[in-house]
Amino acid sequence: MTSRKIAIMGAMPEEIEPIISKLENVETMVYGANKYYEGHYHGQKVVVAYSKIGKVFATLTATTLIEKFGCDTLLFSGVAGAISDELQIGDLIIAKSLCQHDLDITAFGHPFGYVPEGEVFIPADATLLNIAKDVAKQKELTLKEGIIATGDQFVADEERKNWIGSTFKADALEMEGASVAVVCNALNVPFFILRAISDSADMDASFNFDEFLESSAKISADFVLSMVDELGQ
Repeated sequence: MTSRKIAIMGAMPEEIEPIISKLENVETMVYGANKYYEGHYHGQKVVVAYSKIGKVFATLTATTLIEKFGCDTLLFSGVAGAISDELQIGDLIIAKSLCQHDLDITAFGHPFGYVPEGEVFIPADATLLNIAKDVAKQKELTLKEGIIATGDQFVADEERKNWIGSTFKADALEMEGASVAVVCNALNVPFFILRAISDSADMDASFNFDEFLESSAKISADFVLSMVDELGQ
């Protein structure tokens, strides 16, 4: 598996800075109005980028990592808001599957999150999920697995949060994961989305997000780098 070229994505600088700081022989390339950092981690080829916030930028960055840089595996490291009461700030959740909570053509008789020739839920790669569970055991970390909902909204509203939870049976929400899943699914690239909880997507979300963004992002980044080690075995 050492021949892999691994893409590591985040949405914000805070989500990838802990990763870039640990790379060797880093070269920076600007492409599509974004920066890509190509280097090595313990001998493994990696390309790291933050997309900027939201589904469109995440789609552009994921596609570029695969088509321009030739990455054949994509790992996403970042933060998310909790929907499930079982998730606390700092907890780690891996996406079993992802959906778009703001995609709505129900006027045409379709369920929320669905477009023709698409699907509501896109599953993450089973092998990468199993590797993540092994890493969690090695680190003696609790790792939750569930559905992550994506939308172009920072949710800080209890009613909206509860609606997303009940409609999609989602455990956490964020603004990029499902678009990365769509790209990787279409291009047959195994992907994995890891999120550390930074807030509870309610009235206190914006306050908690600012306070816990950096610490939660470091937790997620450290975990993803451990996965890179496992993929290089």
